[in-house]
Amino acid sequence: MSRIYGIGTDICDIRRIRAAWEKNGERFALKILSPAEMDTFHARSKRWPDRGVRYLATRFSVKEAFSKAIGLGMRMPMTWRLCEVGRKPGGQPIIVLHGVLKEWCDQQRLSAHVSLSDESDYATSYVIVEQAEP
Repeated sequence: MSRIYGIGTDICDIRRIRAAWEKNGERFALKILSPAEMDTFHARSKRWPDRGVRYLATRFSVKEAFSKAIGLGMRMPMTWRLCEVGRKPGGQPIIVLHGVLKEWCDQQRLSAHVSLSDESDYATSYVIVEQAEP
């Protein structure tokens, strides 16, 4: 049995992410993306630069929504790079945690469900975090 621990949502203006990327380049992406996400970002950007920016914006949005759902915002143990957006073989997005953030969530018995989308100028995400009973 589990209960809802928190819900987070975020909407992100892709134009704002594009401007930050154009101003700060790789440094901006490295702040937001995990190493595995950086690989995907580079592959998508190489084929179609706008697709890379959309990828960056959706990851930004999901991590913001997750930070809200766990009630920490962007403060330890929550960091951009310790929270990764992966996907199941069928394409469903999942939250993959690392390091102290994973340890903290495991101690709290938390698991997350995520939905994300992007359309022209906006990326949006919704995260529900459940807490298993002891």
